Amino acid sequence: MTGTEVFNIGLCGFGTVGQGVWQHLAAHRAGLEARLGVRLAVTRVAVRDRRKARDVAIPARLLTEDPLSIATDPAIPIVCELIGGTTLAREVTLAALRAGKVVVSANKALICDHGPEIIRTAARHGGHFFFEASVAGGIPIIKALREGLVANRFPRIYGILNGTCNYILTRMQEENAPYAQVLAEAKRLGYAEADESLDVDGWDTAHKASVLAWLAHGAWVRSDQMIVEGISRLTPEDFRNAALLGYGIKLLAVITRDFARNELCVRVHPTLLPRGNVVANVHGVFNAVSVTGDVVGTTFYSGRGAGRDATASAVIADLADAASLLKYGKGAHLLGEVTAPPSSGCRLAPAEHIRSRYYLRLAVADRPGVLARIASVMARHHVSIASVIQNPATEPGLASLVLTTHESNERATAATLRDLRRLAVVRAEPVLLRLGDFDS
Repeated sequence: MTGTEVFNIGLCGFGTVGQGVWQHLAAHRAGLEARLGVRLAVTRVAVRDRRKARDVAIPARLLTEDPLSIATDPAIPIVCELIGGTTLAREVTLAALRAGKVVVSANKALICDHGPEIIRTAARHGGHFFFEASVAGGIPIIKALREGLVANRFPRIYGILNGTCNYILTRMQEENAPYAQVLAEAKRLGYAEADESLDVDGWDTAHKASVLAWLAHGAWVRSDQMIVEGISRLTPEDFRNAALLGYGIKLLAVITRDFARNELCVRVHPTLLPRGNVVANVHGVFNAVSVTGDVVGTTFYSGRGAGRDATASAVIADLADAASLLKYGKGAHLLGEVTAPPSSGCRLAPAEHIRSRYYLRLAVADRPGVLARIASVMARHHVSIASVIQNPATEPGLASLVLTTHESNERATAATLRDLRRLAVVRAEPVLLRLGDFDS
């Protein structure tokens, strides 16, 4: 491609995803450049330690231990932030945007914590911010929301956004295996980090849900403004009970907008999904997102949500968009650098407006009258019982009582749990799950 315009790229961070981007760019460069009509050249790579041995060979002359030097280098118009975290990554991102560059990021935590600042900085200095890889790995969900579904308002978006949790829940369901055993195996296989809390406690999913909520509704919702619950208290008994009721269990992000009230709700929690639901049948490390628009109806997206190849695919797609933007001036409408989607001043829904049916598992004293006492507490808060399952508990003198409710709300359910904890007959912390009776 002699005489073709060249765009230099700087990679800040060369871990799993960075090495994947390098490998796949090298393997597919010719076809990509032919489609774009430009040349893409990775000219600098920032690493923590230049002496470290890596799986991917890279010329030593390209390496630097100073990512800020890449962010401020006028010869590098495209900066790919793959550092992770929210401190140095933020400095690099803002420095590059202040220089009017295009920043490509896979960093959902950075966007969740500092999204408004990033968007303002890009707009003020003529920079651009691409972040397709920040949510659901190789699934082009961000492009779908910003391009293909731009005519829609979104009353509901929900899905599986963490492959580690989906792998663990799949194994627990299929093998009747306890959480701790499956978690250990997930770590051995590399599906879970040594410190698994970000994934299994729901925070990784919450960061991604924040990004999707902004894309769909123009509202930044912090993780501390959401309901965020993880999977560590689930047991094989919960999966058996769910199956008996006709459900499976998934960790979901659920984003709902009540347009009549102009209220938004973003939550992350284990959810019972009917066995026929398409998201309920996505297993292993795969992610899936169901998007309901007021024009298109419901659309569905599924694929690998993490890992070197899936995330590198999304990063390279953003690099291609960045090059197209710089050469042809196309694609600016896809980015967050202009303005957020119109929020119409939507507010967060109060707890009494967040409605669901519920699954409640209680370890209780195995004696007459217990169910009546529990039913009395629930009736006091207008939470109506729909079904009851009683199983023998693992400890003598105890029973496992499983209740499902008719539709109630988060405020009434929280008050019910508070009072149930005070009952002497309730011998362990209750386990509460939501039922996801979605249309699809």
